[in-house]
Amino acid sequence: MRLFCCNAVHSSRSKIVLDFHEGGSRPGSKSHEAAGIHQAFQQHGGRIAADSASAAGGNAGDRISSAASNVRAILRISRLTRRNFFTLLGAGPLVWPCAVAAQSTSRVRKIGMFWAGAESDPEMQRRFASLLKGLRQLGWSLGRNIEFELRFADGSPDRFPSMAMELVQANVELIITGTAGLAAIVRKITNTIPILTFGGDLEGIGLIANIRKPEGNITGIQGLHPELMSKRIGLLQELVPTLVRLGVVEPITPSGIITAHYLEVIADAARALGIEVHRVQAHGPDEFATAYATMVKEGDQAAIVITNPLSLAHRNEIITSAARSRLATMYETRVFVAAGGLVSYGNDLIDVYRQLARYVDAILRGAAPADLPVQQPTKFELVINLKTAKLLSLAIPPTLIARADETIE
Repeated sequence: MRLFCCNAVHSSRSKIVLDFHEGGSRPGSKSHEAAGIHQAFQQHGGRIAADSASAAGGNAGDRISSAASNVRAILRISRLTRRNFFTLLGAGPLVWPCAVAAQSTSRVRKIGMFWAGAESDPEMQRRFASLLKGLRQLGWSLGRNIEFELRFADGSPDRFPSMAMELVQANVELIITGTAGLAAIVRKITNTIPILTFGGDLEGIGLIANIRKPEGNITGIQGLHPELMSKRIGLLQELVPTLVRLGVVEPITPSGIITAHYLEVIADAARALGIEVHRVQAHGPDEFATAYATMVKEGDQAAIVITNPLSLAHRNEIITSAARSRLATMYETRVFVAAGGLVSYGNDLIDVYRQLARYVDAILRGAAPADLPVQQPTKFELVINLKTAKLLSLAIPPTLIARADETIE
């Protein structure tokens, strides 16, 4: 059984207290098969309890999917309570009240989490669910000994500083940011609260002194790896054997800084394969179509899109532009391919957030960020959308399909 509690504040600011009780039974009964939602109301906000049962023996992917569904339900409910609309259609039978989550003698530790995008983004929910799972495995029971303060900027850069300040003033013990750019914004406000982040080039941005000894109050996972970029371009070359000119789409946003070093890694990897790089920038969602039109005009034969909050939030615009231009496009993360993009090779972000859970555990147990070396992702995935390949009239080599971790049809 899993018991969730949520105290909603407003549309982009939520305090979420989630308590997970694992097992196949509940107090007072030998088995638990039903799932339901119980709501208790207060004059200034709602507390919600939701109990979700999962089938015994499910695989890891099913459990992550189930956890993500639970997160979506909580966020959905929190929006309803903020509108003072407390009726949930299709709710199951009444289950345990939220008071159960408070039955703990241990001190509750408060964690801040800062996202550039929207709370409704399925990718954010998948990553958050993975973090929660990792924490549970390390003994942190949400609602019993940890709770979360969440901030969602809904893709509005002008809100970043104020939301960072809110988290600092909420007296959290550490802050997790979805990007290195957000970590830089938080660090301008505090150099004492530990900050955990996942970013492409933490050292290049200046957030850490070096990977082995970060110094300061920031540590986490660094995604930049020269071999990874070489692999991406090599895969594009297999898809487009005549490839000699490659377009690189740079989304420009303060929440996702693209360093000169990151761009040099792309250029070096392409040069080693005899490919010339052509860079185009997009400062907003309306500029992705223009970027693709420019690449076609300049004779680019394929493209790579750099992932940051701007490209992630507007992935549908990018995928539509890529299809119209008929440019084979490589993405850095799976979420683009799941939405209709052609191919991605990159870090398994679900695993990355499980890695971040270990940092959270270490810091809550007394470790200093300065003493925790920055790690690199350990799992990578190649995902190909065969339907998109057909629309682009691209013949995917059977050997490439055989190497794919996932194909989408």
